[in-house]
Amino acid sequence: MKTLKFKFYKHKRNRYLKRTINAAGAIYNHCIALHKRYYRMWGKHLNCAKLQSHVAKLRKRNPLWQSVGSQAVQDICQRIEKAYQLFFKYNKKKVRPPGFKKVKKYKSFTLKARAGYKFLGGNRVKIGSRVYPFWKSREIEGTVKTLTIKRTPLGELFMVVVVDDDSNPEIEVKTGKIAGFDFGLKTFLTCSDGDQIESPQFFKQSLNAIKKASRQHSKKLKGSSNRERARKNLVRKYEDISNRRRDWFWKLAHELTDKFNILCFETLNLKGMQRLWGRKISDLALGEFLQILEWVAKKKGKQLVFVDQWYPSTKTCSGCGHI
Repeated sequence: MKTLKFKFYKHKRNRYLKRTINAAGAIYNHCIALHKRYYRMWGKHLNCAKLQSHVAKLRKRNPLWQSVGSQAVQDICQRIEKAYQLFFKYNKKKVRPPGFKKVKKYKSFTLKARAGYKFLGGNRVKIGSRVYPFWKSREIEGTVKTLTIKRTPLGELFMVVVVDDDSNPEIEVKTGKIAGFDFGLKTFLTCSDGDQIESPQFFKQSLNAIKKASRQHSKKLKGSSNRERARKNLVRKYEDISNRRRDWFWKLAHELTDKFNILCFETLNLKGMQRLWGRKISDLALGEFLQILEWVAKKKGKQLVFVDQWYPSTKTCSGCGHI
């Protein structure tokens, strides 16, 4: 599976997609309300199939809800069902059940199995009855499984396509080198051969600009156009940090996988580290880096090994294995 992301061109027609996302948010909140009411009345969990059939009947009577495809409505019900199953499984670990979301902040809807969308020639896609141009930065190769329309906090629209990629993987380049890596607070990565990689700490670099933008936003009158302009300025600061960090992660992942054949990392308790060191851990974004590295290693045919955090590696003799 491969995920491709494309940006929609700015167009007046995009307001229909934003309206559809708002309608999907209203459906989501209605489903959450039904779950809560059903449990309050009967003391049971609402079945996903019953919820889907009930929402399908309501959808016929609501013109706004009809703008959301039937596949997208089913996906909303399935995501709520999955969230509740995780809550029932891990409720002792302080996992909360799904709750209501502001419609304006609702992000996306998903279409499946080529229902409700069709790719036309060039850089155009037909969603519903309307055609939308997008920035086609690469060719879509393989079988399209799902298509998701996402809205960013800035109001920009992206199309995320999940493709079943049948193409051949990249040619393996065996270096024969093995390395172990240790994450740290002062140094981002310490390699077993002695090399140290410092983190740029992008959030710390931009902290003054973030504080200034946040102060300007808080001073503006609620509901005014100036406050909305200040909000977008603040969001741009955060997006710039996220983009620079992600770019650095991709470059570092390619550099490490080109140099080593097997890479060993310790399994981390990121939630515990977050509670202890807070903003520092958020700035390092260790979990995001490991996801990117895992994807790059798989594509290049390299091996990524995760060692248990309680394994006594420093106490084990390298010769006989005695602890």
